[in-house]
Amino acid sequence: MSGMGSEQARRTAEGLAYLSGFGNEHSSEAHPGALPHGRNSPQRAPLGLYAEQLSGTAFTEPRRNNRRSWLYRIRPSAAHPPFTRIDGGALRGAPFTETVPDPNRLRWDPLPQPPEGTDFLAGLWTLGGNGDATQRTGMAVHLYAANASMSRVFSDADGELLIVPESGGLLLRTEFGLLRAEPGQVVLIPRGVRFRVELLDATARGYVCENYGQHFVLPDLGPIGANGLANPRDFLAPTAAYEETEGPVEVVNKFCGNLWSATYDHSPLDVVAWHGNLVPYVYDLRTFNVLGSISYDHPDPSIFTVLTSPSDTPGLAGVDFVVFAPRWLVGEDTFRPPYFHRNVMSEYMGLIEGAYDAKTGGKGGFVPGGGSLHNMMSAHGPDRETFDKASAAELTPRKVDDGLAFMFETRWPVTLTAQAAGADHLQQGYDGVWQGLERHWVSRG
Repeated sequence: MSGMGSEQARRTAEGLAYLSGFGNEHSSEAHPGALPHGRNSPQRAPLGLYAEQLSGTAFTEPRRNNRRSWLYRIRPSAAHPPFTRIDGGALRGAPFTETVPDPNRLRWDPLPQPPEGTDFLAGLWTLGGNGDATQRTGMAVHLYAANASMSRVFSDADGELLIVPESGGLLLRTEFGLLRAEPGQVVLIPRGVRFRVELLDATARGYVCENYGQHFVLPDLGPIGANGLANPRDFLAPTAAYEETEGPVEVVNKFCGNLWSATYDHSPLDVVAWHGNLVPYVYDLRTFNVLGSISYDHPDPSIFTVLTSPSDTPGLAGVDFVVFAPRWLVGEDTFRPPYFHRNVMSEYMGLIEGAYDAKTGGKGGFVPGGGSLHNMMSAHGPDRETFDKASAAELTPRKVDDGLAFMFETRWPVTLTAQAAGADHLQQGYDGVWQGLERHWVSRG
């Protein structure tokens, strides 16, 4: 992308107005009078617009779970030509059957730089996942590397997309309005919502969690009380903005794992007003209210959950999004890094910036843009270098503020794509980071 193009996108992104609150009933209009009052679908919608409902849940789901929005647009979504299947490139969908699930601990370096002219959609690269998109269960882990803004428009009928930028800012033009996301922030795009990604810098790289299951919600707080973790007011939804583009616009739809394309004679980002509780969000991970031990022992990482996709089993998530944000460590007589662990859940971890306090060693290292996968019951924990250092550290209060890491945690094993299993940037010898953890036991026999 040219510097002029990214500069124009950055100017557009400056000073965007947002609506505050996760799960709220929001409303916004780009023109006064575009929203009808007293009803959702009047005989004639205001200003010659079309009324259209976007349902993210079944009509009959309980009110507390129901997600839907009413859109008032220049043309209805139904006004489009047939879709034709196109090549998906490095993008894959569930079920994942190219390889068998791997119990080994795995780690990747960042994605290599893509060819010139690669936009966000073309730059998506699937690492793996689980479940079945046709059954609306499971999740997928993708990465992206791009150097061009999108001119086409994309939507994902298979699941909602949690976009985690690692380098390079993004301007997302959605049906609901505009969102700006820089590294350290995340964007949540609901299932089926159309959007276009423009780059704010020459290149962009990051991670994407595709959630096929129940929509992400804030976790219950239980004994924590009324406050803490991710505060609802810190999730920002866009205000209405629209395009009046007349002329050919390519629209790409991901449906049951495949990409389908149609050329519209207008932009589908033509919503002049909307109201509802199914909306995209941007959230700054640095606003996460970290809670932790103020006596002893490292808490379970579930205490760092930002968003969760519930399953049919209470407390068992289809996928959790967890952040390891800056925090104080004060535990007494405590091994402060995350403990050695075998977990029924599967964990994909990525790094946005800096370093992670339990992964300092190993050839290639755990670096921003890279990632590790520890499938269910795969033993993991601090590497030898971290263990030795933490075991001997003076336990004074210490601020962990030199890194920002996250985790996609899921109830099922993550099965790799063939491209991830055979990637040149898959680190060899990752098991070596735990070598040298010596026997300290002195026999009492």
